[in-house]
Amino acid sequence: MLFLLIILLITLTSFSAPVLSDDSSTISKLKSPFETLSRLISKESTTSPPPSPMLSPIKLPFPDWLKQFTGLTEWPDLNPPYIPLDFINFNLIADVPIHDQAQCDNPQTRLSSSCSFDCFNCVEADDIYTCSKLVQTFDDGPSQHTKKLISNIKTKTTLFTLGVNIIRYPEIYRECVDQGHLMGSHTWSHKFLPSLSNQEIIAQIEWSIWAMNATSNHLPKWFRPPYGGIDNRVRSILRQFGMQAVLWDFDTFDWKMLDTKSIRNEEDIYKDVKQFKTTSGKGIILEHDAIARTVDVGIEINKNILDEQLTISQCVGGLNYIKIFN
Repeated sequence: MLFLLIILLITLTSFSAPVLSDDSSTISKLKSPFETLSRLISKESTTSPPPSPMLSPIKLPFPDWLKQFTGLTEWPDLNPPYIPLDFINFNLIADVPIHDQAQCDNPQTRLSSSCSFDCFNCVEADDIYTCSKLVQTFDDGPSQHTKKLISNIKTKTTLFTLGVNIIRYPEIYRECVDQGHLMGSHTWSHKFLPSLSNQEIIAQIEWSIWAMNATSNHLPKWFRPPYGGIDNRVRSILRQFGMQAVLWDFDTFDWKMLDTKSIRNEEDIYKDVKQFKTTSGKGIILEHDAIARTVDVGIEINKNILDEQLTISQCVGGLNYIKIFN
């Protein structure tokens, strides 16, 4: 999220423990939209973001196999082109209306058949939203600060990465993999997926996957939607890639430390994590590894607050990756 102020600025929302959809009847208990929307905060005018990663040069060569498949010769910008895939069946994509971030007043969006996490905290049976242990996860890398994170934490962790960052810091991505950390997708360029067309969602996912594959020869299994933006239309596309959404049940709100109108600081985060550890003792924590300050917070939590941790695949006894190529 720590990315271009307009579209990649940290505005991630957090909610209380998610409501699980009834797998047999698909009926979900949805929270009041007023309760949820009151917690959505725009950061565009109040936050000073770090320098955009787009200012950094691309280091990862555009592979020949991707040239042949796409007909292109270079990595795309923030708006990747849609490349048709023969395994995507548009007839299987759920008919859920498009909505912008924090725009949850459409009656169809409130239906259990939509199951919007960003609007109503709704989760489906195949979403990963908690863990038997209290575990950290990090979004928006890799960055120049990710190296400090993985050099100082005592456990393996899960990192949800942006394609535009992977191609700029491929060596850091590979170091994460070599150290045994689990790498997941966070889209190509951090778009709010429910606001996009089906083709645009596919492009955000496919280009993210290709960046990961071109860097470390694997296909990701685990996916975190930017801003928690996911509904059953997005899920029905994601499933066709063989991927599963990873959400959270505790947000550190570490991004608020960048907000000039917020007084949240490191000690507030540590206090909240300790309290959640005491009251719950399990779950998935949302953090960020795109800037030094949030990385320092992550290291402190890892070293001095939390105990043994798991990666997301260990939480559910699942695969690390859909496929690893030799």
